[in-house]
Amino acid sequence: MLVIGDEILSGRTTDANLVHLAHELSEAAIELKEVRVVADDHDDIVAAVRALSARWDHIFTSGGIGPTHDDITAEAIAGAFGVAIDVRDDARALLGAYYRRNNVEFNAARMRMARIPEGAVLIDNPISVAPGFTLGNVHVMAGVPAIFCAMVASVLPTLMGGAPMLSRSFRIDRPEGDFAAELAEIALLHQRVAIGSYPFVLNGHFGSNIVFRSIEAAALDLAAEAFCMAFPMARK
Repeated sequence: MLVIGDEILSGRTTDANLVHLAHELSEAAIELKEVRVVADDHDDIVAAVRALSARWDHIFTSGGIGPTHDDITAEAIAGAFGVAIDVRDDARALLGAYYRRNNVEFNAARMRMARIPEGAVLIDNPISVAPGFTLGNVHVMAGVPAIFCAMVASVLPTLMGGAPMLSRSFRIDRPEGDFAAELAEIALLHQRVAIGSYPFVLNGHFGSNIVFRSIEAAALDLAAEAFCMAFPMARK
């Protein structure tokens, strides 16, 4: 995921789209492997898109496709792929019809949202109509959470997920330093299972949630059984 926007980096806006995307991808058995946040800077966006699209199967961007001068994501995506960008007839028709229905002027600023890179496929926006788009393996979406969520719902059915990720969770009311060595041994013996320790403090006492994740049910069962034998005090 590539999050675009000065408002995120300045702390003026809390990004909610990452949490939503991570959850939806997990439900679709697609792993989210990397997240970057960049400013509203053309060259930075281009560099990030090129790096991420070369490494991963799909890239989801959020932010910067609105009507204002600082919404430069569409231009940067076109630059990253070396293609032209201009107002496209189908996007203009969608926006024009929407604003006519709502008795709103379809001015030059709003026309900016009809600028689509050459070769892109539009992403449906059932909320405010202004489309996102997919170019190559990059899915370009709005930053407004409600619209982002709607666009994710439009794109996800077109993607191929993997085997569902299975998980088991346990709670152990001890600080990580007390069990880190034993947990490392379990992880070494069960390398087909991802094991994470997520510490917490509750009423002044340290503890940790231990999460086992794998696409293989048998491997997951074996790792969880080994953990329970090593730590009988752990709770589900």
